[in-house]
Amino acid sequence: MKKRYVMLCTLATVLCLGAHAQNTEPASSDLTRYVNPFIGTGAIDASSLSGSNFPGATLPFGFVQLSPDTEDGPDNPASGYDYNDKTIVGFSHTHLSGTGVSDLFDVMLMPTTGKIQSVPGKAETPGSGYRSRFSHDQESAEVGYYQVKLLDYDINAELTATEHAGYHRYRFPKTDQAHIVIDLNHTLNKKRPYWSCKVIDAEIRQIDPYTVEGYRVLTGWAQLRKVYFYATFSEPIISSELFNGGSMYANEKIVNGTNVRAVLNFNTGNGKPVLVRVGLSEVSPSGAKANLEAEVGQKSFDQIRQEAKAKWQEQLSNITIEGTKEQKEIFYTGLYHAYTQPNNLADVNGDYMATDYTIKNAPDKTHYSTFSLWDTYRAAHPLYTLLKPKKDAAFIRSMIRQYETFGYLPIWQLWGEENYCMIGNHAIPVIVDAIFKGIQGIDVEKAYEAVKQSSVTSHPGSPFNLWDQYHYMPENKQSQSVSITLEMAYDDWCVAMLAKKLGKDEDYQYFLNRSGYYKNLFNKNTGFFQARDDKGNWLPDFNPLAYGGNGGNPFTEGNGWQYLWYVPQDVQGLIALEGGKAGFSAKLDTFFTLKDLPKEVNGNASGFIGQYAHGNEPSHHVTYLYDYVGQPWKTQYYVAKVLRELYNNSFSGYSGNEDCGQMSSWYIFSAMGFYPVNPASGKYEIGSPILSSATIRLDNGRVFKMTAKNVSEQNVYIQSVKLNGKSYNKPYILHSDIENGATLEFVMGAKPNKKWGQDLTGLD
Repeated sequence: MKKRYVMLCTLATVLCLGAHAQNTEPASSDLTRYVNPFIGTGAIDASSLSGSNFPGATLPFGFVQLSPDTEDGPDNPASGYDYNDKTIVGFSHTHLSGTGVSDLFDVMLMPTTGKIQSVPGKAETPGSGYRSRFSHDQESAEVGYYQVKLLDYDINAELTATEHAGYHRYRFPKTDQAHIVIDLNHTLNKKRPYWSCKVIDAEIRQIDPYTVEGYRVLTGWAQLRKVYFYATFSEPIISSELFNGGSMYANEKIVNGTNVRAVLNFNTGNGKPVLVRVGLSEVSPSGAKANLEAEVGQKSFDQIRQEAKAKWQEQLSNITIEGTKEQKEIFYTGLYHAYTQPNNLADVNGDYMATDYTIKNAPDKTHYSTFSLWDTYRAAHPLYTLLKPKKDAAFIRSMIRQYETFGYLPIWQLWGEENYCMIGNHAIPVIVDAIFKGIQGIDVEKAYEAVKQSSVTSHPGSPFNLWDQYHYMPENKQSQSVSITLEMAYDDWCVAMLAKKLGKDEDYQYFLNRSGYYKNLFNKNTGFFQARDDKGNWLPDFNPLAYGGNGGNPFTEGNGWQYLWYVPQDVQGLIALEGGKAGFSAKLDTFFTLKDLPKEVNGNASGFIGQYAHGNEPSHHVTYLYDYVGQPWKTQYYVAKVLRELYNNSFSGYSGNEDCGQMSSWYIFSAMGFYPVNPASGKYEIGSPILSSATIRLDNGRVFKMTAKNVSEQNVYIQSVKLNGKSYNKPYILHSDIENGATLEFVMGAKPNKKWGQDLTGLD
């Protein structure tokens, strides 16, 4: 029996043409089948974090994200949908993907039957108001499509989308009491303590028995948003009730106010589904109508659904991988999340609202927003330079438009407006990285002007007057001082490198000098970066385990251990501060093994390996730092541990907020075997590939291919590497290597090969 088993295995190996050590999923040309929109939509329990993703329908980088909301006032998770909830309150057309803060949720629709109230009802009371129970057994999602059975009403709801429009198909039971609610008061939690959310004005207007339009103006995370919609119905509206707060107006054609809803009544006795097409615009009702007519017109629901799938297939198809089914689902869902934003706010004619609230026109018909730059500059934007360089150029043109009307580049831009969330000026490394990589479509001189001006203009979170006066941020003058000091030093290095490239020597020297200011907060007595006051005194009672949040503490969403490693522009300088390679590596060892935690940690802290917290961005590059001290096998061990333990293909697939593609981009890079420690350096440090192979068809027509022989759950250590067929002993590769077209071949094993990766030329 044993002999027969060996023979069968040998035959299988031959038939599989040398399959790798792990069980790979057979190749499929339909890459969308690996996207699972439910990944990251919930948490296992109260002790873990949701990825804060939504399962609804959207297009790559589209304006509309049509998805169910399970909360009346969405807050946490910020996507509005929690996989653990039991009821749905409605389907709104705009959402944020993976963020830690909620907003949008515009133009919510909800189909119902029977007697209806004018308010949503309480989450803990299924069926109250117009809320309905649902079951995951009668719910499904794929790219560009979502479906759910609303159990309280026996309605099957289906959603699909174009770039600027949502398309609903509601299959009602046969009844003369079918209703569709339009709720313009549905917003993020209006009682959230951080800022005031308020609907300033809203209107719903019935044009004819088949058409309704309206708008709302509101404040929230984005200080002022205007949302216009134009909706058409396949069946006639028999009657209606319009509401402003508690006031009801039967069969009126218009309602205005600050708490506006409409109940539109239908007779579905003919058994036909009710189709609702909803165009959106941030500019005008006519813009919403034009968007709808241009993108949907008279196309059927199924046509739009198939077009959405084809567009996602096109976006995903320039990279193909071999691995297990789970790995493919995590990888391609990660790409899906990375391509869910930034979002094109411009109407089909190119009109958009600028940061000065005037209407301008984008010649390329695109103006992007939703720039979660504190997160995405680390890996998501470097990924765009590799896989979507034309999109990255368009993103940068949009950022520069903010500079032209607002005075400086985005910090965290939402709905075309600056909300100043987080710290640093991280549009700078995004722009510098793209220019150094030679991405076309960027006005380099204008970009440098924007980068430089954004580095000398004080604004919330970046008081450059303090920076120039003290050469660090004093905590008694600027909260989050240590994190801001470290992050601004990195941004300054990026400005310096671009100045050097453009021959601006005086600027180069100035910003290079500022990039070294991080050293002024290093306390040699403790071996950590610490806060000082404006007199130069260290703040007392320093505890490197103590967490900060977003103010009132020297550290931003992290602690002294996690921010110790944030000097990506000068790792060798940090190594010197820690007493050399031996001290640096010993400190890293402690970082990954020290499990002590204070009584309270920041709410974003999760995915722990010692003090490493993969659930938030400050830790993301740290696993790769062993490469700099000649111990790449430790990088391989920890990268493999994160890849295999902190990602999965369930609804709880992320160890923290997915953050607009950053968490996914870490996986995508690392699964292929490399990651950018310094996102603007043009280098990718090598880790531990988890895939059998990955093939990238580059925009320049060349092909980059990575293979990993013998890769498996046990074989996480690199035995040898070849680049273009030649032995390769450096623990990094260059972006130019990839862009020129290359083959990168790993041989993996179960034990470290401590001789590999010892050529540190370029890292030392």
